[in-house]
Amino acid sequence: MRSFAPGSIRNVALVGHGGTGKTTLAEALLSEAGAVSRPGRVEDGTTTCDFEPEEQRRGVSLSLALAPFEWKGHKINLLDTPGSPDFLGDAEMALRVADLAVFVVSAVDGVQPGCRRLWREAARLGVPRMVFVNKLDRDRSSFDGTLAELREAFGAGVAPLELPIGAEGLFHGVADLLSDTAHLYDGGERTSGPIPDDMVDREHEIHDNLVEGIVVGDDEQLERYLAGDVPSVEELEHTLARGVDDATVFPVVCGSASERIGIDRLADFICEIGPSPLDRPPIEVLAGDTTTTVTPDPSGPPLVQVFRTSADPFVGQVAMFRVLSGTVRADDHLVNPRTGTDERLHGLFTLCGKEHLEVAEVPTGDIAAVAKLGATSTGDTLAPKGTPVVVPTPPPPEPVYWVAVAAASAGDEDKLATALHRLVEDDPSLVLRRDDEVHQTQLGGQGELHLAVALERLSRKFGVEVRTDEVRIPYRETITATGAAEGKLKKQSGGHGQFAVVSLVVEPRERGAGLEFVDEVVGGAIPRQYIPAVEKGVVETMAEAGALGLPVVDIRVRCVDGKHHPVDSSEMAFKGATRLALREALANGSPVALEPIVRLDVTVPSDLQGEVLGDLSSRRGRVQGSSPGDEGETVLHAVVPAAELNRYAVDLRAITGGAGRFATEPAGYDVLPPHLVPTPVTAGPAAEHRG
Repeated sequence: MRSFAPGSIRNVALVGHGGTGKTTLAEALLSEAGAVSRPGRVEDGTTTCDFEPEEQRRGVSLSLALAPFEWKGHKINLLDTPGSPDFLGDAEMALRVADLAVFVVSAVDGVQPGCRRLWREAARLGVPRMVFVNKLDRDRSSFDGTLAELREAFGAGVAPLELPIGAEGLFHGVADLLSDTAHLYDGGERTSGPIPDDMVDREHEIHDNLVEGIVVGDDEQLERYLAGDVPSVEELEHTLARGVDDATVFPVVCGSASERIGIDRLADFICEIGPSPLDRPPIEVLAGDTTTTVTPDPSGPPLVQVFRTSADPFVGQVAMFRVLSGTVRADDHLVNPRTGTDERLHGLFTLCGKEHLEVAEVPTGDIAAVAKLGATSTGDTLAPKGTPVVVPTPPPPEPVYWVAVAAASAGDEDKLATALHRLVEDDPSLVLRRDDEVHQTQLGGQGELHLAVALERLSRKFGVEVRTDEVRIPYRETITATGAAEGKLKKQSGGHGQFAVVSLVVEPRERGAGLEFVDEVVGGAIPRQYIPAVEKGVVETMAEAGALGLPVVDIRVRCVDGKHHPVDSSEMAFKGATRLALREALANGSPVALEPIVRLDVTVPSDLQGEVLGDLSSRRGRVQGSSPGDEGETVLHAVVPAAELNRYAVDLRAITGGAGRFATEPAGYDVLPPHLVPTPVTAGPAAEHRG
């Protein structure tokens, strides 16, 4: 693929709620540009961007895909993103890489939760935005209704540049509000002419409002307009482009991706009013402890940001990157400041779905890929040697859904750890942890589908089969009353025996206070050298299990008396006697089971908070209040048992239609209701909830 000057490059992210037709739109754009011979279909798994077997099997996008094409002297790098809530991390990554976000909105379903969430993120990042209203050929589609929703959701900056001609099954063209021209589509061919008579009055009214809204952004044009001199279409587009670049104007165009109506017009608008990499502000970078900026300069030193890595079964790891400054050529050497590794960029290529297209060089602002980097992961920066510059990247979203994983067979055990780590390197929104207390390796992600797909890729790409289980809850136990007991160990089997007597009193402490060991032995009943053995016996017994078979916390243990033998006593004997005494004392102290609780902040549409509150109550949650969130949202604050949240990400999305989101943090332990105490009692740290 040939190289383009930075001013002729457009990096465009297609984003929006799932099912709005983003991948179909990408396929239509590629077909219009001649980049594919004929458009594929999502339903039969033949699209360019949904090339992973997991995507083709489900008929839905599951990862970020790159699809570049040429259009009227420009190169457009399309970043097709998934719309499922489980994979919005990829969409958010695309927003950080793109210079323009095209929000694809269904004219049937209107503005949906995924669109709102990604719009907030784009606004936070300052990314220019425009909207493509899709599916206008479908039954129950409404451009006017969708436009009203867009304005209500995103403000007065939403500006229609087109109106549909015809409705639902009769939709067959678009009216250009800037040039007062109708563009009709018949069998894939476009013809242009005057606005249909039945639309003239409405089109002129909206045209005048649009022109007035545009010239307000340019003092000279405003003066001319007020004097009766209407700026030309080219002048209006130039002013409109500035508003788009400043993220104050959000143009709305319309069409049908499946019927290829308005697709060429969308490509035109991307090139005409969409910003190039040179139009975007300087990039903030870290140089040591200092924050500075890098201007996108084709002649400057090369600076590369890797925004996605993936394992390719044929060429190894593939790293997708954007050049932030300078020009990168094949076999260049750059250093990864995070690892200090010198990375040689062997063959450079761009990706069109899964197809590799070789390129000789990659200029500022362009997007490409390279294989077999030694120690570079998603989010890393590559810079010239001696230039320790790092592009800061936000942390990935916290996991909201966990499963325990283990090798399905003994033959996979040795490969499992390596494969899981490679999986996590490719997808930073996956988190791997080992919980030795419950003896589980646990994988966390953004939802049930996210983890299911990850484990399918683990099998396909790394040849490792796993079995999954629910994450065990690390229950504890403590006491609610004072208890006392004596432990006596006496063994005689020839030669030296084992003898020790320990008297203990246990008392409850405040939650989270831990263990307090008190030595109250007087008169040498237990020699000084054995007191540490008694304390060690207490610590070990608490970690193993108490009266309920769970690890013990938050107690005071007073060693009040004991007996020893000058020959048969030993540290081992006193540890054994302590174990007997402590377990009996705990049983006499009215033991209770404790469960971990978390502090939960749930952000939901205000009109759905009643349903969410009812669900929290069913989960034994205690609501502690609420606060206003973003416009139209409420944040509910609650404390909920961790055992009740295992599938909360799935259930909350079902209750709120995908509009709800939540964050958690540990909030200590609380008493577990007696009817939920783990049964049968399992000694040792792997006790789990079976209630």
